[in-house]
Amino acid sequence: MATEALELAIPPLLRTRALGRTLAVHPVLGSTNDEALRLARGGAPHGTAVIAETQTAGRGRRGRSWSSPPGVNLYLSLVLRPKLPPQRAPELVPTLAVAAAETLRDLGADAGIKWPNDLEIGGRKVAGILTELSATSAGIQFVVAGIGINVNVGPEALPPEVRERATSLRIALGREVSRAALAADLLARIEAWLDLHGARGFEPVRERYRALSVTLGRRVVLVEDDATVEGIAEDIDESGALLLRRDDGVLEPARTGDVTSLRLAR
Repeated sequence: MATEALELAIPPLLRTRALGRTLAVHPVLGSTNDEALRLARGGAPHGTAVIAETQTAGRGRRGRSWSSPPGVNLYLSLVLRPKLPPQRAPELVPTLAVAAAETLRDLGADAGIKWPNDLEIGGRKVAGILTELSATSAGIQFVVAGIGINVNVGPEALPPEVRERATSLRIALGREVSRAALAADLLARIEAWLDLHGARGFEPVRERYRALSVTLGRRVVLVEDDATVEGIAEDIDESGALLLRRDDGVLEPARTGDVTSLRLAR
């Protein structure tokens, strides 16, 4: 779907109060997060959405590059202005992950959440989430939430270095998916989960995250900075940190890092 058509196709499908009601679709951006950050600093309202057909400098966590072939995937960033103290900002990534996983599952994809911010289908990455925060001691000024989803990219177009560990909705479902409908459904899910989070706190998110997790209950290796820890991914705590039961019995919270699943715990 062409850029102009995508820009016109999404608004009639929206079922949100705020998310996506201010929408900018670009043929090319360096990064949708960078553009959303620029807009947020300029006072863009809550729910402002930035979409690019392709990114020349798309990025994931820890500065990793995000492959962004044109016209086939969804590269979306949102300006969010939650009424939360800064210490509760980590709750937003699990909230977004739950919303995104449910959106993909509604399409028939068996999507699960790999802690902390990836979505997988059959053990292969299909989506990633990147949040960037601006806050003062008084509260959060804004959060920019970037979500990249491999939608209609074929296996031949995946970069060789990730081909064995990445997938797309088209590959998983055996059919193409409307990116406009996917974007509208995703925005509706995110708004619903943000509303629930605002009304009832993190516990409903935590409960649903547990059910959708492909990390919990597995023996994993956690790499955090220069440290490596192995153990059972037992739970997530009230802030979204991973609780890792080490082999010496100590329950260790991890708030950042990368996990590799080894096997289901016995």
